[in-house]
Amino acid sequence: MEISEDVVIVGAGIAGLATALALKRVGVRSLVLEKSPELRATGAAISLLSNGWIALNHLGVAHKLTSTSPPTSKGFVTNVANGATQEVSYTGVQQIQGNKNEHRMVHRKALLEALAEELPPGTIRFSSKLISIHTHITHEGFSIATLQLDDGTIIKAKVLVGCDGLHSVVAQWLGLKAPVHCGRVAVRGLAVFPQGHGFKQEFQQFVKPGVKAAFVPINDKDLYWYMNYHSSSTGEEFGGDPKLILREVKENLAKDFPPTFLEVVWHADLSSIHWAPLMYRQPWDVIWGHLSKGNVTVAGDAMHPMTPGLGQGGGSALEDAVVLGRHIGNSFLQNGRRIMPAEVDRTIKGYVKERRWRASGLITASYLAGWAQHVKSGWLTKLIRDIIFYKLLYSFIFGSTYFDCGELPRVPSKVE
Repeated sequence: MEISEDVVIVGAGIAGLATALALKRVGVRSLVLEKSPELRATGAAISLLSNGWIALNHLGVAHKLTSTSPPTSKGFVTNVANGATQEVSYTGVQQIQGNKNEHRMVHRKALLEALAEELPPGTIRFSSKLISIHTHITHEGFSIATLQLDDGTIIKAKVLVGCDGLHSVVAQWLGLKAPVHCGRVAVRGLAVFPQGHGFKQEFQQFVKPGVKAAFVPINDKDLYWYMNYHSSSTGEEFGGDPKLILREVKENLAKDFPPTFLEVVWHADLSSIHWAPLMYRQPWDVIWGHLSKGNVTVAGDAMHPMTPGLGQGGGSALEDAVVLGRHIGNSFLQNGRRIMPAEVDRTIKGYVKERRWRASGLITASYLAGWAQHVKSGWLTKLIRDIIFYKLLYSFIFGSTYFDCGELPRVPSKVE
């Protein structure tokens, strides 16, 4: 079977669904290819700061999530070694066009469903694994991407957007270098308290040389928790077994942590526990790498995987979606509601130009934030983490998250 589409998006994660929704808002039809048989609801929760909520407002879905995701305005960092605690705040950084500085946690599943519910039926094609990509130039001199799926389907697309994550097939086709391991791994999960957890809506972080852990309420019954630590492990010793991962946390990594954190871990939902190495794309590979070629580009983790120091994986993906939707939408509307192949290359280059430096900056800031909180040396830890980072640089570094990616173009009503 062979079909033709204006825009094909590979991957139905946050970036893919948000991109499809941004395109819908400007009147552009798209097809999302997802290799899984249903929405991939794996993963515990997503941290979204102001830039993510501003992007969700532009997409028209923020209101569906804020009612069940209360804001977190401050947090506390506890030194496990001596029990000293210091307060950090998400407020006090400049506001963007009157928007409040916000930090909220949302269930990843809830975010995906909120985006997917806004898409027209048939937008997402499940169980569709991309096998190969070829591009060819038509007689008119325009580039068309030809995709082959594992079921033999051939799809021709005027625009191809890879939102297929860390090990993106589209990014590999573009020639982007593979992400690298930062030397740390993360354990993440949900803690569920059916009768209510009783914690205030505050971020609680615990640190010791080489290890950082934290939890933050999502709502009055669920908390998101994680632990990052130095390791070159591939995870083979766990075999993906959540019980073994949780045992490692309880009996080794967090055995000397305060009872507050251990209580949260004891309420962990086994089905939510995930262990993974922390990967990122070198910022210079984003600055100088091939983020597009003709009518093909990438977004989200396919473009800029980053460490979680700023909690920007989800927010930056939402930014990408709105920016790409704006560039394609402007071209679409200026050309009589049509995707003009002659305009696609210029349109995609405009998107890449706008995102390249923003994404590389977030990668760098995220890496530095993570590094500063994982210094192993005792006296150096106190100097870099407790004094330089939390007291002097915290607000400045997190200030980069308060960003407005710009509104989508308004679509004029059709004249009957």
